[in-house]
Amino acid sequence: MATPEGPLDHHYRGEHPVRTLAYLFRGSRHRIAGALFVFVVKHSPVWLLPLVTAAIVDTVVQHLPISQLWSSAGVVMIILIINPPLHLLYVRLLYGSIRRVGTAVRSALCTRMQQLSIGYHSRISAGVLQAKVVRDVETIEQMVQQSSDTGLGAITVLVGGLVIIGIRTPEFLPVFLIVVPVAALLVMRLRTRLRTHNEEFRHEVENLSSRVTEMTRLISVTRAHGLEPSALRRMDHTLGNVLRSGLRLDLLNGRFASLAWVFLNALGVLFLTGSALIAYYEVWDLTAGDVVMLSAFLTTLTNSTTTLMGLAPVITKGLESVRSVGEVLQAPALEDNEGKTVVTEVGGAIEFENTGFHYEEAERPSVRDFSLSVRPGETIALVGASGAGKSTVLNLVIGFIRPTSGRLLLDGADMNTLDLRTYRRFVSVVPQESILFEGTIRENVAYGMDDVDDDAVRAALRDANALEFVERMPGGLDAVVGESGGRLSGGQRQRLAIARALIRNPRVLILDEATSALDTRSEALVQEALGRLVAGRTTFVVAHRLSTVRNADRIVVMRDGGIAEIGTHEELLAHGGAYAGLQRGQLT
Repeated sequence: MATPEGPLDHHYRGEHPVRTLAYLFRGSRHRIAGALFVFVVKHSPVWLLPLVTAAIVDTVVQHLPISQLWSSAGVVMIILIINPPLHLLYVRLLYGSIRRVGTAVRSALCTRMQQLSIGYHSRISAGVLQAKVVRDVETIEQMVQQSSDTGLGAITVLVGGLVIIGIRTPEFLPVFLIVVPVAALLVMRLRTRLRTHNEEFRHEVENLSSRVTEMTRLISVTRAHGLEPSALRRMDHTLGNVLRSGLRLDLLNGRFASLAWVFLNALGVLFLTGSALIAYYEVWDLTAGDVVMLSAFLTTLTNSTTTLMGLAPVITKGLESVRSVGEVLQAPALEDNEGKTVVTEVGGAIEFENTGFHYEEAERPSVRDFSLSVRPGETIALVGASGAGKSTVLNLVIGFIRPTSGRLLLDGADMNTLDLRTYRRFVSVVPQESILFEGTIRENVAYGMDDVDDDAVRAALRDANALEFVERMPGGLDAVVGESGGRLSGGQRQRLAIARALIRNPRVLILDEATSALDTRSEALVQEALGRLVAGRTTFVVAHRLSTVRNADRIVVMRDGGIAEIGTHEELLAHGGAYAGLQRGQLT
């Protein structure tokens, strides 16, 4: 995977995610080392306080020089005063490194998604990929942050406390090494009993979320049929489950908190009593300060050990997210463009030579023995039943997939030898469902073309029969279309998609069911705009509605991945074959 400064190119397949994590942060290792040092200094009052307390108690009990009292208190006060600036420095060093790595991983994931083949994207849902970019990277960041803050604090206290005990009262060191882990294990056992009930409560809340989503989607149906009481009864049942599960969890949490508090304090009292007896009867050379210090350290070290054990689920979840991110970063299904010929111009001649394509998971080829010569500027319509192979042919022309048999030539050059990324600069696609993003009309039409002025945008909108409705909208070119173009009608969205295609002046044009979802009036406007768009361009049209392809130069009727017949609208009707059968089916 990677460093924040460079591409994430770490090939770690089969490697433990901890090594991958170390590689991720290798560019920030100096900042992280500085953060660790700062943390130990700023966190030192936690493990120094029992020692200072012991010194103060001994000063009082043994009537030592009062200067020792002032020096002990002064050391702690100095450390406390410098804590705020040290903490800010720690946050800047550590959290800055974590944020930079998180940003680098997200950027690498987005870059990788652009490089992966369309076949990969057809297999992996957009929601899964979105979760990897957003949730998995956030989980990694949270794991490192929590492990650093909580884990470092616990480790610092453990190490500092055990060192002080080993130096000051070495006789008690074996006792702490036994008692502290045992106490921590007992506390963790109590917590483990809560895990099942926490999961049950989470499932009930998730079920509630699902019910709310379902209820909001069905509101129109519910209201239309007068089913409000039924919908509310279902929701009340779910709310009741959440209530009961929540109350049960609250009682268990209260019981745990009480038992843990009693156990730790009882242990502290027993240890305090035992060490006091040892000092009273002078079994070992213990002072009153030592007794106080040992009692304080028992609770502190037990809590630190318990905290470290409690980090296990966080770390496990974070490392699983590292693996999840790696699945995308190391996915082998890349579009193969490296070292291929760069396309600098396109004439528009496309030739299929016994072209075939077979998806890995399919039983038979989607396209087979497809042979067709397309002249520059010619309009080819592809018709046929669903599953005939029309969309696969379009994907071959766009370059989303490469032939698995035969050849596909662009201006005489085998497309397997071309860098298809550069070829697609000369291609425009108008899909069935126009794809718009949350932004202005100008941004959507001129997407990816920063040097286009408003006059060019208006010209494209005019040719797409869209300028009239755009100028009526508040803001004109600056009007926001809404998420997925939600503020526009279907016909308006499709005309903006045509304007986006026109402004690019493509040499190869793909129209994939561009009018199938429109009403009659919108279809007429879109068809008129498409007539301007296809002029002089090599165009491939897929349509189920045959009335939209009758003016194509040639119509290719497909069946089972192959070509059944080719000709003009009139020729195919006169032939009385498959096309004529499709025509009769739509007229009846």
